[in-house]
Amino acid sequence: MAAAAPAADHPEAPHVPVLIDALIAAVAPVEGRWVDGTFGAGGYTRRLLEAGAAHVTAIDRDPAALAAAAGWAAAKPGLTLVEGRFGEMERLVEGPVQGVALDLGVSSMQLDRAERGFSFTHPGPLDMRMSGQGASAADLVNGASEGRLADILFHYGEERAARRIARALVAARPVETTERLAEVVSSCLPRPKPGQSHPATRSFQALRIAVNDEFGELIRGLEAAERLLAPGGALAVVTFHSLEDRVVKRFLQVRSSDGGGGSRHAPVVEAPAPTLRLAPRKAIAPSAAEVAANPRARSAHLRVARRTEAPATPVDRAALGLPGPADWWAA
Repeated sequence: MAAAAPAADHPEAPHVPVLIDALIAAVAPVEGRWVDGTFGAGGYTRRLLEAGAAHVTAIDRDPAALAAAAGWAAAKPGLTLVEGRFGEMERLVEGPVQGVALDLGVSSMQLDRAERGFSFTHPGPLDMRMSGQGASAADLVNGASEGRLADILFHYGEERAARRIARALVAARPVETTERLAEVVSSCLPRPKPGQSHPATRSFQALRIAVNDEFGELIRGLEAAERLLAPGGALAVVTFHSLEDRVVKRFLQVRSSDGGGGSRHAPVVEAPAPTLRLAPRKAIAPSAAEVAANPRARSAHLRVARRTEAPATPVDRAALGLPGPADWWAA
């Protein structure tokens, strides 16, 4: 998507739209109807409207984000705010549309509010729910089996000490605050060297991803965007850590491939016509100036593709590099 703490993925900083200038340049001309699937503080929506979008449907699962924008959004005739998940955009938006923008991960607004329970730098209840609904991180930590916790920490946080941490969390139950979670995780790991991130960073990221089903939401959102876009329409995705960037990269590669032309050593591979065209072919990274002005941008990547006229077909999720066992991602 967009760790549940200021870390290498999501450092704490005032909200600044990351790679927004690069995004606007890559998708130009901006026109017609757009979907901003991750509204947040509204930075992408504002710029899309300023750049020429006739209308933006801005989606966010966090009712607090929409409430915070209600005042200025009411003065924008080309803007519609919708509470929901971007994986549901086909249900929330009438297509086709000329563009879809996704800024993945957790927002600085969520990180900075202690009561949301995303960050160990702001002691609070162990919550982490972007929507405020469903099972919280405390429910997961205190109710899941040791094996399930270990799988989550390993696959979503790339935490090598996942089994040790899971065992400690089960022994420490109930774990009900961000501060206590950080203490338990830190007790399992070496003290960080200068310049290294907090020991609990990976665990907070993993739990946040699990609580919010971020990879399920990502793949549903990519599939929905492909179906919703008009021919020539743009899909622009900003990622902040390697796991989500890998999924976006592979999705775009798979959907832009024609299967290859074969050779005398290998037969031609039968494949559906490409539904996307990479534009540009490689990810766009932030400039040194943007990173200096906004440290949150330093790990960001922007990937852009254009919709072709080929009809969308079912996606082979096994080819997308989704973290975890294959049975987690059955359609």
